[in-house]
Amino acid sequence: MSFCLETYLQQNDDYRILISRSGVKQCYKLIKENSKEIIHVNPGDKVLGARLIGLPPIPVGINEDEGTILITYTKPCHGTAAIEIPISPEEIDDVRKMDIGA
Repeated sequence: MSFCLETYLQQNDDYRILISRSGVKQCYKLIKENSKEIIHVNPGDKVLGARLIGLPPIPVGINEDEGTILITYTKPCHGTAAIEIPISPEEIDDVRKMDIGA
């Protein structure tokens, strides 16, 4: 999957920021509250081309009906954000395969 999250966020407006300039735990909580399905991945795992940074296990929210996933995104000097991004059904299946079962 050749997808650059940073470029996507700069060039598109079909994503939603749930919270920005926040802490990891606050973002995890929002992802869990706003997702119909939660999987967990390890720190450093790539989701949509972005390596997720945080305390393990890192939650990834899936809203299959809306065709979106919710992830944390950390930028140095800007903190962590929880963002919702549109994703194809095939990519949702790929993300599910990353689940570590936490």
